[in-house]
Amino acid sequence: MKHRQPSLKFRLISRQLILQFLTVVAAALGFIVFIVSSAPDGMYVEEAVVKVAANSIVWDAAGAPMVKVTPELAKLQEESPDLWFAARLSDTNLVTFGQVPAEYAPLIPHLDKLSSADIRGQFEPFTLSAVVRQVAGPLGDMKIIAHGRVTPFTALITMASNMVAAAIFLALALVSIVATPMIVRRALAGITKTAEEAARIDVGRRGIRLSEDRVPREIGPLVRAVNEAFDRLDAGYDRQNRFIASAAHELRTPIAILRMKIDATSDKSLRALSLDLSRLGTLSEQLLDLHRLENDAPRDRIDLVALARSVAADQAPLLIAVNKAIGVVVEQPGVILGNPSSIERALANLIQNAVEHGGDEVIVRVDGSSVEVEDNGPGIPGEEHERVLEPFYRLRPRASGTGLGLNLVKQVLDHHCGRVTITAAPAGGTIVRLDFPSIKDWPPGNC
Repeated sequence: MKHRQPSLKFRLISRQLILQFLTVVAAALGFIVFIVSSAPDGMYVEEAVVKVAANSIVWDAAGAPMVKVTPELAKLQEESPDLWFAARLSDTNLVTFGQVPAEYAPLIPHLDKLSSADIRGQFEPFTLSAVVRQVAGPLGDMKIIAHGRVTPFTALITMASNMVAAAIFLALALVSIVATPMIVRRALAGITKTAEEAARIDVGRRGIRLSEDRVPREIGPLVRAVNEAFDRLDAGYDRQNRFIASAAHELRTPIAILRMKIDATSDKSLRALSLDLSRLGTLSEQLLDLHRLENDAPRDRIDLVALARSVAADQAPLLIAVNKAIGVVVEQPGVILGNPSSIERALANLIQNAVEHGGDEVIVRVDGSSVEVEDNGPGIPGEEHERVLEPFYRLRPRASGTGLGLNLVKQVLDHHCGRVTITAAPAGGTIVRLDFPSIKDWPPGNC
């Protein structure tokens, strides 16, 4: 199973969000620890007691204010036996319930002068902890001082700080989820552009280099190293290309001399070497053709029918000399754009290959912008159809030949944006098909 490469963008976004979350949590915990450790001991009165007290103050039969024990008040008194409160009504009437501490008795007549207060008692049972609020009840607005259920200060601070931390975290998370991907995407935009430039580099489009000014400074050394590697590869490729072209050019003279000597001899065993010599000449010329194609050789309109018949006519004497036959079948005429000499030698290479490794009959078939070369030999196993197109690969290691013929044909087709396919012939043997783009499809979108 192929290992999936990790996403840099995902790692940057996720780790930044995790860091922000941990920062907020650490800040909240530190805030809680600071408040709890720095605050004095004590208990706060829950504010609900004020509303319960206000709702229990009603008029009696004589029109005086009184405390009616409501179910809520009874429940609160059961939970807090030391419950007490005092109220100053808007008409200055005073109402008390429970045992009001002596410390607060003088304060009750002056409740109207207080806005609100939270008082914490210092010693247990914290009966001096109280809350002062203005609240509305059945008798209207009133000021109440009350003591009921108490809550530790730490719990209040923890609750408040958690609420603050949660609010900050949610706000930060929303901003981060929206902003972080945008920031990361903009930061990596230069890398994306550089990757697009790299995707356009291939053997046929050399000389392109990656832009260093679009990538972050930390990735600059990598881009420079890649560009320097491209420079070395281009230099090596050019040297190799020049060597192959020079070697192929130098081979033309001895091949021509050998051809003249073989044509002049009457020795049948020597004349039988004509086909092998012709194949060697075709290979050397094809190497020169590839060199010309890589240097933008001009393309002309090519009539595939005329080209096929010309190549077949040139090869016919060689085939007849070894008791083999060749024929041309036109199913549909076709015209393409390309370099005539390289396509001629590619087709001659296929014919010679079919003669050497095939049967005793070769058929060249033209079908629109495609050409097929079919033989009636033993054929090529299906699992070898792709491998025989590789350089220096031979079906039989000890067989004659260099293993370059079909690979050179494939390179010619690659330069013409075409395709080579190998299939088994219906009656046995092999069919090698050359598919070229038609003139109406030229230039192809992606060659």
